[in-house]
Amino acid sequence: MSAQAPSAVILVRAQRFKPNPATAADNAFQADAPEGQSDEQTAGKALAEMDALADALRAVGVRVHVFSDEDHTRPDSVFPNNWLSTHAGGSVAVYPMYASNRRHERRSDVLEMLKSEYRVQTIVDYSGLEPDGIFLEGTGAMVLDHLSRVAYAARSHRADTHVLERFCTDFGYEPMAFDAVDSDGVPVYHTNVIGCVGTEVALFALEMIPDEHRREQVRERLSVNGRKVVEITEEQVRQFAGNAVELCGRTPEGRRRYVMAMSESARRSLRPDQVAAIEESCEIVAVDIPTIELAGGSVRCMIAGVHLDRRPPGVEPELTEAVEAIDENPATADGRDVIEDDVLEDA
Repeated sequence: MSAQAPSAVILVRAQRFKPNPATAADNAFQADAPEGQSDEQTAGKALAEMDALADALRAVGVRVHVFSDEDHTRPDSVFPNNWLSTHAGGSVAVYPMYASNRRHERRSDVLEMLKSEYRVQTIVDYSGLEPDGIFLEGTGAMVLDHLSRVAYAARSHRADTHVLERFCTDFGYEPMAFDAVDSDGVPVYHTNVIGCVGTEVALFALEMIPDEHRREQVRERLSVNGRKVVEITEEQVRQFAGNAVELCGRTPEGRRRYVMAMSESARRSLRPDQVAAIEESCEIVAVDIPTIELAGGSVRCMIAGVHLDRRPPGVEPELTEAVEAIDENPATADGRDVIEDDVLEDA
């Protein structure tokens, strides 16, 4: 698979979805549900949209891990990319979240699945920074170029540059922070609504970076390895054209295929020349998710990519004597007693 495009993803089927009141203050893309629509109706429509995304990704050969969430106190749990990211080489990052009612979206069962099905060597947990008022909401706050090792980040309440630098040091990225605002001067709350980076193409609303010098630096950095930069407008951003993600799927014959997953709203907003530029290197997979987009996020926000090596299915690992002793004798602390008894019997 491409270092940029994961072949597996994590989705959360949030059964009690609704736009989160706790995030509305700084999320200019968030909207209320239609007047007269009950919370149950909103949640039902959102569930159908979540299932449609999972089906569309499976149809193009992407491996999809779906976790259910019935907790009504986690209306935004459909967006797992804000608390979790995975990285080639076996690393996982867990992030500090801005809204207090989002912090318990972090799930141990997701991490346990990753450890059991993929090769995980280390988990770096930054969530302890929350009491200090320091936040970095994962691949919402950052758009990661895994090829050139750059972390693009629009400064906001949800993207603190100090923890950005810590992340970049820990994971080997170059931090590239900038200010990004809409036409009313409101800061962009998440970098991934204004841009995405694929293997050979990037979509980015460079016009929303007011500092011309910094804008040119971002443009140059995006294209330095020959990647084509498709510039999108603020109006297209409001249709979530920037909130897309490149994935690596498989054809029915088993051949690799690259897809750009986005919402139908995003796809409709693109001009024919922009679509053509994207389709030079990957297929567009568009899913209609208007209910979920009420929460101010779209397809990219719904997807936590798995950039880890998969464990071979059906292959049992070779266990040491100590591990076998633990498995067979749960009462032993580390298997030492069983091993020592075996040694004494042999003697």
